[in-house]
Amino acid sequence: MIDGLDARILELFTVEPRIGVLEASRRLQVARGTVQARLDRLRETGVIATFAPTVDPAALGFRVTAFAMLDIRQGARESVAAHLSRIPEVLEVHTITGQGDLLCRIVARDNDDLQRVIDDLVGDDDIVRTSTLIALSTVVAPRILPLVASASETAVRTTR
Repeated sequence: MIDGLDARILELFTVEPRIGVLEASRRLQVARGTVQARLDRLRETGVIATFAPTVDPAALGFRVTAFAMLDIRQGARESVAAHLSRIPEVLEVHTITGQGDLLCRIVARDNDDLQRVIDDLVGDDDIVRTSTLIALSTVVAPRILPLVASASETAVRTTR
């Protein structure tokens, strides 16, 4: 669980990732050691997954985003995951319920390149069917701060 101070720390470092611990402590009006200890705890518990920069695939020339649903042979998830992890344009893969077994977020430079990526994707004999959707635009970009605020509010309500 996170509390209000954790939420404020996460918000500050999300909005200004290059801020130092000392400046953060000044802005939050808490001791530097408190901010550092909170950051360490948030990192150790997995709340903060990484301090790595967020890279925009479009800025690297990969302007097409698509989602591919894969049907795979039973028991082949690990080998298919290994195959998919070797394709640089496969950004993430999730096991899903409903139609399909895996959902992949993939990128490509253009539609012709997308065909190449899909051909690479289906190059594994354990992938029996695919269905691909091309994203036209991003309506809600990946975000986390509303969830952080909600988690913090939930923690406050449950401790009352």
